Amino acid sequence: MKKALTLLVASIFFVGLLSSCNSSSSTNSGEGGEGEKVELKVFIGQPRFKEQYETYIDQFVKKQKEEKGREVTVKLELPSVNEADQLLKTRLASGDSPDVFAIHAINDIPVYEKAGYLEDLTGEPFVDKLYDTVKPMVTRNDKVLAVPLETLQWGFLYNKDIFEENGIEVPKTLTEMKAVIKSLEDKGITPFIRAYKDSYIPQLFLPLTVGALESTTNKGFIDKMNKDEASFAELEGMFDIIDLVHAHGTDRPFEVGQDQGAAAFASGQAAMWVQGPWMAESMLATNENFNFGVAPLPINDDENATLINLGASTSLAVSKVSKVKDVAKDFVNYILDDKDSSAFYESLGFNPISDIHTFETYPWLEESSKYVAEGKVYEDPTMPSAVKSQSEKLLQSYYADDISQEEVIEGLDRAWQEANKVNN
Repeated sequence: MKKALTLLVASIFFVGLLSSCNSSSSTNSGEGGEGEKVELKVFIGQPRFKEQYETYIDQFVKKQKEEKGREVTVKLELPSVNEADQLLKTRLASGDSPDVFAIHAINDIPVYEKAGYLEDLTGEPFVDKLYDTVKPMVTRNDKVLAVPLETLQWGFLYNKDIFEENGIEVPKTLTEMKAVIKSLEDKGITPFIRAYKDSYIPQLFLPLTVGALESTTNKGFIDKMNKDEASFAELEGMFDIIDLVHAHGTDRPFEVGQDQGAAAFASGQAAMWVQGPWMAESMLATNENFNFGVAPLPINDDENATLINLGASTSLAVSKVSKVKDVAKDFVNYILDDKDSSAFYESLGFNPISDIHTFETYPWLEESSKYVAEGKVYEDPTMPSAVKSQSEKLLQSYYADDISQEEVIEGLDRAWQEANKVNN
């Protein structure tokens, strides 16, 4: 299929100039009739899904032409996951906003909404299609501000075949995890994949530990941090699981990124990986028969704290300053198109978020879905994006033995305090 959106930059500018000259009024306002030419800028930090997004955008372009007579040219940007956040912030601050852009629902919506970057989408058709459990994750101050793509249920991944072949049960406490590690190593099996080249991977321990502890022994921790009334030093045992995984993993972790980690895990080089099911496509690309599961990560010996992290991450928002808002809103509504959305979400490996999604849930989510059904979950903790960004650097440095636990705690506390100054 010819991809309508992968154009050379020069071609894009040329089309934009022609569109400006021939129909300046309709292109700038996003309103027009037959023959209207529009350029829509879409920004999503998920280059691994390039083919799926291109295919779906091609369908959108065709639908716009058939139903509204528009000639839509989509300029799709797919920066790396490590670059996307800062690049988007720079673009927004400089006034060069994409029309539609991906943000993290939990971490980014509060900040971006307060900065005035997000269009209110409350009255759009897609809103009524969302599950009631999903809608709050993209809602702020009674306004729906994005359409969610990824809703996540995660903890750690484990190789079901390795576990079953060696008679190993999924651990529910830290002590049981230590026993699993010993059993694996006694059989010559490496317990964990370590992939630290992509800085977002080490920081995955932050929401897993904070979420579990806030749900049990440290209730109200986030609210207190938002008021400068708490410290990460209060999260007793936070580093126990972090240190345990780091001590029992694959070699040369700083040379291994997410894709190499996925390939290594799917080829059986380790039994577990602290990652999420969003890596399913990459793992199955290496081994299409890979049999893995998603389980809650034990962080201490309290089974009540062994819970699934549930939340929404990648979501698409519309820029408040977009000059083609009607086309941008058509696009986010098309994300939950009654006819085409189900196949789209299935191709991405994402979870259903609406009754219009009729595909079967993936087998690797069977176990975690039971935890969700039983309410054994916590909502992915809402932390300032600056804290998340700082945790990436701090935990990478910690794994490299360049800084201590105390320095990690001091850095996280300082990042949160600085974020409070900005946000309050």
